[in-house]
Amino acid sequence: MKYTLGIDTGTTSISVAAVNEAHELIESRTVNHEAFIPGSSHESRIQDPSRIHSLAYDILASLTSKHGRPSAIGFTGQMHGILYVNAQGEAVSPLYTWQDTTGNDSLPLLREHGLKVSPGYGMATHLHLQKAGKIPHDAVKLSTISDYIAMKLCGNTAPVLSSDMAASWGCFDLNRREFMTDALISAGVNVSYLPEVLKGYEVIGHAMGKIPVICSMGDNQASFNGSVKDRDNTLLLNIGTGSQVSFMTREYVDACGDIELRPYGDAYVLAGAALCGGRAYAMLERFYREICGKECYGMMSSQAGEFLSSGLKAWEVDTRFSGTRSEPGITGSIRGITEENFKPGALTVGVIRGILQELHGMYEAMRDLTGRSASVLVGSGNGLRKNEIMQRLAGEMFGMRLVIPDTTEEAACGCAICASEVVV
Repeated sequence: MKYTLGIDTGTTSISVAAVNEAHELIESRTVNHEAFIPGSSHESRIQDPSRIHSLAYDILASLTSKHGRPSAIGFTGQMHGILYVNAQGEAVSPLYTWQDTTGNDSLPLLREHGLKVSPGYGMATHLHLQKAGKIPHDAVKLSTISDYIAMKLCGNTAPVLSSDMAASWGCFDLNRREFMTDALISAGVNVSYLPEVLKGYEVIGHAMGKIPVICSMGDNQASFNGSVKDRDNTLLLNIGTGSQVSFMTREYVDACGDIELRPYGDAYVLAGAALCGGRAYAMLERFYREICGKECYGMMSSQAGEFLSSGLKAWEVDTRFSGTRSEPGITGSIRGITEENFKPGALTVGVIRGILQELHGMYEAMRDLTGRSASVLVGSGNGLRKNEIMQRLAGEMFGMRLVIPDTTEEAACGCAICASEVVV
């Protein structure tokens, strides 16, 4: 049986998926890596790369022992984070994850030089460590965690990044697909640590002598790849703890505001992420739980369904409780309360619609940027998978039938599918 493997090194877990030639999932395994280690301050969120590498290799070895040699191995993982490697390709620093904000003091200087970068992005972290004298003396290159594992699997000594991962560090020219080195140098950044960047997805080496290994995809791009069949015409909704909407474009466009343009092979993905998003539904459940003293998800679903059947208008809930990237000061709000609709179901339906409305607004912005509309709506994430009311309202709001993929390991499957396409 021919198959490919995909390895997803996430923030809290490692998932490995085996996918056959028809892009169907054969088997997947997920383990929590528990790799966080103490940092030097409350802004630190760092992990042990050797632990992540060891666990990923163990799962890989177990699956290859069971299913035989794969045709290729693909990678994806948490974006934005950095680690340093020495000339022998060994990690000489912790992994500074995307949640690490110690580099926030570098943001004003980088932005002053026209560089686009956000909290937790690798270039801000790198400049902070450089100015603080905390870059290890034997460090020679930067890497992401997934590209580090791919490099080690091949026996290489220097990391190679796709445009996906490189762009996730910030300070990246999306049109030319290269770091903005002149501006970085002007800002005082030591660019000698920057790794080689590939324009698309390519073989970077071989594992176990013969198995092609593909450079890492971004986790958003891999999830899109693993969830969507008609890539040109599909809108992907991902609602879990957070929420995101993704839409592919073949052309470069100037995204702004809450919409981000990300490389995706020889194309791009437009991505919009809500800062609160799916977490708003969990916040509402905690609110109800304080009142009744028990888990309330079942009750919420039942009451929301009954309210929808009543024909009454639900409350209008703005669920931007954490602001937005472009307007961090925005807060949530509730409107449209009447004597007739003063019911718990009206609030629950309003929160669900509020979550979806924020994503729908981002989709409208994507339509304006591309001049195109989606004809297929695909949903992923446990927040959507486990909520039938949300699925129903999503279809109504976006005007398309919602399709939920069978697999829950979208990112691992997506990079396995990418690997199969590269080596065809």
